[in-house]
Amino acid sequence: MGYVTSLFARKIVAAAGGDVDAAAMLATVGITPDDPWNAGRMVSAERYYDMLEKIADQIDVTDLPLRTGASMRLDEYGALGLAFKAATTLGASYARVERYARLWTSVVEYELRPEAGGTLFILHREGERRLGMRLSNEATLTSAVSIARQVSPVPLAPVEVLVRHPAPRSITAHEDWFGCPVRFGADLDAIFYDNETLARPNILGDEGISKYLTKHLDAEMAEITQEPALVSQAKTAIAQALSEGAPKMAEIARSLGLSARSFHRRLSEHGVNFQSLTEETRRDLAEGLLRDESHSLAEIAFLTGFSEQSAFTRAFKRWVGTTPASYRKDLTHR
Repeated sequence: MGYVTSLFARKIVAAAGGDVDAAAMLATVGITPDDPWNAGRMVSAERYYDMLEKIADQIDVTDLPLRTGASMRLDEYGALGLAFKAATTLGASYARVERYARLWTSVVEYELRPEAGGTLFILHREGERRLGMRLSNEATLTSAVSIARQVSPVPLAPVEVLVRHPAPRSITAHEDWFGCPVRFGADLDAIFYDNETLARPNILGDEGISKYLTKHLDAEMAEITQEPALVSQAKTAIAQALSEGAPKMAEIARSLGLSARSFHRRLSEHGVNFQSLTEETRRDLAEGLLRDESHSLAEIAFLTGFSEQSAFTRAFKRWVGTTPASYRKDLTHR
């Protein structure tokens, strides 16, 4: 079963205001108002979506995700919030979210995807796009911009915000808050930033502190990512299949003695999907192969399922923030 941090549930109930019974709403996800606010405490994602839909039965929720996301503060995210703040640029801050989001959710993954003139910060969430999920996605996109504004030395607005589900009756509040066009019915849930914005130095960016905090986050990740047998077996099968190109889910499922449907369901129970598992396996394999200087960069690209070395280089830079050649060079100086 997927989970999200209880912080999201508390924030959205607070944003709903006095028109809903806060205690009753929080009780539906197993929280009492007197419980300490702890971003590390998790609640069921499905119960969270149920709660959002109960709120929608009682009040107009058109701008509720905006008010919720706008209320998020970096200091409430623990070490991850500090790492976001200490990163040297906004692009580096978002790279922290992409890498460590599992610390506060198992149902959302983030991707930084370079596009012409900028980069998409993409929210990936599997499952039925029920009302609760749609509201949660809007709040997540809003919070991603809210925390970016907290580290920016100048007023910040994206170039465009993309939302997969249909628009509410009015999107005026959305475009006013984001300060840019908001396109509903898009192919992605994403925020598009220009290159200049992502390269701008953060107010409190500090490379030394950032490295210290990422080590702490790596340790936290290690504690929560003890992989179930199925996930470990799937990663092994994916790694073995990569030299023949990007593997298909049905083929990997068959190699494990499962139907594609059962494989997808069982991965979902562990909070992962096939796309993210393949990406993670590629990254882990690439980092391991780069430590062995007997493999050329072209060979590593082939072994990790890329048809061209340039595609491998782009993907690796998105994963790690540096090129494979620079990563290997840094290893030799450690």
